[in-house]
Amino acid sequence: MRTLIQAFRTKELRNKILFVFGIIIIYRIGSFIPTPGVDYKVVRECLTTVSSASENFVGLVNLFSGGAMLQLSIFALGVMPYITASIVIQLLRVVIPRFEALHKEGQSGEAKLTQYTRYLTIGLAVLQSTTILVTARSGALFNYQCSQVIPDGSVWNLIVMVLIMTGGTGLIMWMAELVTDKGIGQGMSVLIFMSICSGFLPQLWQIGWGSNGTDGDWTKFGIVSGVLLVILIFVDFVELSQRRIPVQYTRRMIGRKMYGGSSTYLPLKINMSGVIPPIFASSILAIPTLIAQFGSSSAGWVTWINNNLANTTSVWYISLYALMIVFFCFFYTSITFNPDETADNMKQYGGFIPGIRAGSATSRYLNYVMNRLNTVGAVYLLFVALIPTVLIMALNLNSRLPFGGTTILIIAGVGLDTLRQAKAQTEQFQYAGFLFSHDEDEDSKSKKAKKSKKSDDDKSSESK
Repeated sequence: MRTLIQAFRTKELRNKILFVFGIIIIYRIGSFIPTPGVDYKVVRECLTTVSSASENFVGLVNLFSGGAMLQLSIFALGVMPYITASIVIQLLRVVIPRFEALHKEGQSGEAKLTQYTRYLTIGLAVLQSTTILVTARSGALFNYQCSQVIPDGSVWNLIVMVLIMTGGTGLIMWMAELVTDKGIGQGMSVLIFMSICSGFLPQLWQIGWGSNGTDGDWTKFGIVSGVLLVILIFVDFVELSQRRIPVQYTRRMIGRKMYGGSSTYLPLKINMSGVIPPIFASSILAIPTLIAQFGSSSAGWVTWINNNLANTTSVWYISLYALMIVFFCFFYTSITFNPDETADNMKQYGGFIPGIRAGSATSRYLNYVMNRLNTVGAVYLLFVALIPTVLIMALNLNSRLPFGGTTILIIAGVGLDTLRQAKAQTEQFQYAGFLFSHDEDEDSKSKKAKKSKKSDDDKSSESK
């Protein structure tokens, strides 16, 4: 709160914050504008009868779009195409040597990778918008509980709707980059944060108030709110925790100057993979559920999928979900953090870990430390991801919780990162306070010196 107050007192930061608020308002308005060709009245009726689980793929996309997907608005896809494209480009660095070379080139290479990410985002937007419209027209998007939401099912009408949804995704991507360049925080993260928070408080209030004020349970509301607060504090503590490995740099003579000789540390987070493992795990487990929607409801395999994989409290779902989280935690960390590359960079600049030889020994030590951190991080992710399932089973909540493991990680991570950037930018404009305090210290010292000199003169005159 103190950081925000200080930021509003500075004109430059105040303009950045207001710019971010303006982008958020435009983004939320676009989430309620229906795509041309959609019967919005029928869509509103479907939303009152259909509830989507928060941990399946449809619920995940709807969560990241702020509820715009099930409303079939122009921003129905939200930020999911860009997130998917970013993850795919990052994973392709391991497969395609060209992408790895661009990553090592620095700023120019990263700009080229960003350009590839934009192209892939548009392609994924076309694919996802087509899938959503086809499933909505067939009724599978709303579990076959609603009438025709797209009255005109002609090819030309579907093409126009796909182009409008793809254009909305491009507009969201452009607004997110504007927030990153001219605002505070990472643009996509801020938009995801606001999308989640837009439906968070109403769903939380619905647990205590209910649908008409009589079928709610305020005891369950208090328990859920207390558990949510405790989990958020715990997530903030873990996300800020680091394993600091000391690094010593030797002195080097370059020309006539001596460089190096400093001591620093290599910070390693406990949760290096972030929110990626829960997203990947829930998305993969939702694929059989989507396939089962196109099968016969009386078939044996459809019944098994609906009873085990579509139900987030079943033993099969919890077991597979936990195994996938552990797997993706180790897999994604091995891609984002390369011990061999880090050891080579340290060796190139004359750095070494005290007690560890430079080169392959340093790489093996970093790999050993990362395996231990990943084990703790995987247990931490399992705890956060399975807490909503435990609450549903313990409190016998019929409606889905307003938060899941993915939701908690995103809210805590984005909030901490945005506040950290706001604090860093605030400190850039507060050097005057340091100078004034320094000047005041100098003035106080000079006044004390004058007083001591005057007292010495008085003593000497008295002695005379």
